[in-house]
This record gives sequence, C-alpha cells and structure tokens, in this order.
Amino acid sequence: MKKISLMGATGSIGLQTLDVIREHEDEFDLTAVSAGRNIAETKKIINEFRPKVVSVQLKEDALSLQNDLPPGTKVLWGEEGLLEVACHQDSDILVNAVLGSVGLYPTLQAIESGKTIAIANKETLVTAGHIVMDAARKNGVSLLPVDSEHSAIFQCLQGEDHKTIDSLIITASGGSFRDRTRDELEGVTVDEALNHPNWSMGAKITIDSATMMNKGLEVIEAHWLFGIPYNDIKVLLHRESIIHSMVEFHDSSVMAQLGTPDMRVPIQYALTYPDRFERHQGSRLNLAEIGKLHFEEMDFERFRCLRFSFEAGKAGGSMPAVLNAANEAAVARFLNGEISFLQIESLIERALDKHELIKQPDLDTIRTIDAETRRFVQSMHLD
Repeated sequence: MKKISLMGATGSIGLQTLDVIREHEDEFDLTAVSAGRNIAETKKIINEFRPKVVSVQLKEDALSLQNDLPPGTKVLWGEEGLLEVACHQDSDILVNAVLGSVGLYPTLQAIESGKTIAIANKETLVTAGHIVMDAARKNGVSLLPVDSEHSAIFQCLQGEDHKTIDSLIITASGGSFRDRTRDELEGVTVDEALNHPNWSMGAKITIDSATMMNKGLEVIEAHWLFGIPYNDIKVLLHRESIIHSMVEFHDSSVMAQLGTPDMRVPIQYALTYPDRFERHQGSRLNLAEIGKLHFEEMDFERFRCLRFSFEAGKAGGSMPAVLNAANEAAVARFLNGEISFLQIESLIERALDKHELIKQPDLDTIRTIDAETRRFVQSMHLD
C-alpha cells in the first residue's frame, strides 16, 4: 500500500486525487493532507480518510478543527504545517496540488527527505526549475507529472531513448475564448472566462487557460521535466482535448497519448507508476463517436501570454519567476473585478519589462522577486 501526502486537498486536482484514492482504497492510504480555507470540505476529508496530520492556512481554523478530530489525527497551520504534510515520515509520495508558488519550498524539503513527487503544481518548476531538478538529481528522487500534457509526454517516452527526441508537441484546447478575436475580448466577464469548453478546473487555472498562460507555464515545466530546449517545444491548438500531447522522434515517428479529458487518469498514473490500475469510473474514449480531430497553429499575437512564456523561459534565470508572480497577481485582480481581461496581459508585460534579469537566483532571491513582483502588479493602475 502506498502512503500519500496531499497538499491542496480541497482544490480541483486535490479533490480528484481523493477520487482516485477512494476508488483504490486497498492500494492507497492518505496519511497527511493540507488544505487552504475550505474548512467544511476539510472536515469531510478528515472524517472519511482519517489522516495522521492535517494542515490548514490559518491558526483560527486549525483551532476550530481541534474540537472535532478523530483519534490519531493532529492539526497544524501555516508554513510549518505545510512542511509537516510534505515531509511526513510515514508517506511514500507527495502529491503537490497546491495553487501557486506556495508549493515550492515544501516540495524542496520533501525532495530532501527522499519522497517521490507527483507534481501538479506548475509554479514549483516554473519559478525554480533549476533548483528543483538539481535537488531531485542529488537525492535520487523521481518527479512524476500529473498535468495531462506532461503525463502524456511521460507516457510516450516510456522505453524510449531521450536522445532520439526531435520535439515535444503540447496540445492546447484554446480555452474559453478560442473563437474570439482580440477585439472581441474587450469587456468579457469573469463568468464568461470561467466557462471552459472541455475541462472542469479551478478558477485561476481556467483563466490561465483562457489567456493561454496555462500553456506557457506548461512549456517551461516541460523544459525542466524532460530537458528539452525551448526551440524544440511546440504548442498546437487541439479543440477536442483528446490528444493530450505528442513526441516527435528523429526518425519522423510521432507518439501521441489519447484519452477523454479527465484529470483522474494522469493523477492515477502518477500514483500507480510504473503500473496501470483499472479504472471502474469515467467514460472510455470512443474515436468512432468523435469522428474528427482538429489542429491549428498557435497565434502568438492573439495569445500574447504564450509568447511571454517562451520569451521568459528562454531568458531563464529569474524571469520565469516574474512571469508567474505577475500572472498570479493579475489574475487575482481580474477575478476580483479590478481589471479587464486584456489588462492581465498588460500587467504581466509591464512586470517583465521592469525586471532586471538575475541569471542564477537562489531560493531566497526567488522569494524576494516573487513578493516584489506581486506588490508591483497589485499597485499598478491602468487606464
């Protein structure tokens, strides 16, 4: 039985991870779990799975939970609690499903403690890929991708020599506004942006999908996970989200991984790797019913956040950390009704233009840059 620590249990990926654990309760044991401020959902998780450690964001929420804990469960809060969940001594694998750069330091500590990492948190690799991958190599730790695109590439590469890779082809649904011109994006609402045509995801990642920043972050993540230069990573618009990504080899062969748009599939593969467990729930792919699959080149002027991501990734150093922090702060302002949809791009671009590149930032420097960038974006006034 694999013992699992789960960071971000009440988010979209976290809840779907719980679905996988629930379906294979004889194979998995949830030993430690972190959540944010959704205390009602956290209570349900505690009562069902009875983890040994629970961490929440705020002290007052932790104190309220202490009155109704099952025997053998302790509750913590803040960064200390997050670190305890990440490095829990009884767990074998850490699922990093938290949102944003808060997952970086706990993941590094889990790597130092020898945990296998199932990574669904893009920001950990985007902001500090050089540090994370170096730590993983030094500690002999595996990073297993949970994102559907990176899981697809990972699956396509099983048994293959990485030296024969010609390019990675990451597919993109196009998000909520894929059929709109830039002029038609003026005045779009938050509700419109959150209406994704294919996937059920959290608010922030759904907005990222609409701006195509989500795909840009995935490009940077793929660079670090698979050691592929940015010039050899391509993005292809694929409306149906059936082919999750592809690998092109030197001999012109292309390997693709296909499946229904269901995040439980890549989550389960990360938890069961190198085995494959049967799935009793969820629909099966029926290509005869689908009939056709469609592909289009990406327009880097229409989706400017994708261009920003390639540029920041190629610049390297501290620039991806600025990209990520600026995006998180800008998306939060959009969701709060403070800025328009297109102003997300404007704020990110201003933050990138303002920043002076640091080639090899350490962890403390990355944290400082992250905080400074957020303050800059939060304080910026746009006409």
